[in-house]
Amino acid sequence: MKVSLDPGAYMPTRAHATDAGLDLYARETVTIPARGRAIAETGVRVAIPAGYVGMLKSKSGLNVKKNILGEGVIDAGYTGPIVVKLYNQGDEDVTIEAGMKLIQLVILPILTPELELADSLDDTERGDAGFGSTGA
Repeated sequence: MKVSLDPGAYMPTRAHATDAGLDLYARETVTIPARGRAIAETGVRVAIPAGYVGMLKSKSGLNVKKNILGEGVIDAGYTGPIVVKLYNQGDEDVTIEAGMKLIQLVILPILTPELELADSLDDTERGDAGFGSTGA
């Protein structure tokens, strides 16, 4: 997969050859206020192949240790810089310095079925039973 870097950006990496996620790094220092949110730029641009999607997923270390969450979708065809919205669920401001791991990019195959407008849907065992319908 082709990768392009804006000035000051860091090349995505995998800590281990078999890791699903590519680590993306903060291009600039950003502070996420307590119980707030912030935008972080990576300066990374990727050419995701048709038939795939890039899923941005929280880094477990930031999530568990610092209460920082983030996620997003990068469609094939988008070649702009990857920008991440981070949410701080904790009671303290968190600063991520330039060059620190920010989020991970997981590339997954997808299906893109054609949509067909229907008057009704086929009956299923579950039907329209929603949240809490299994008793949990």
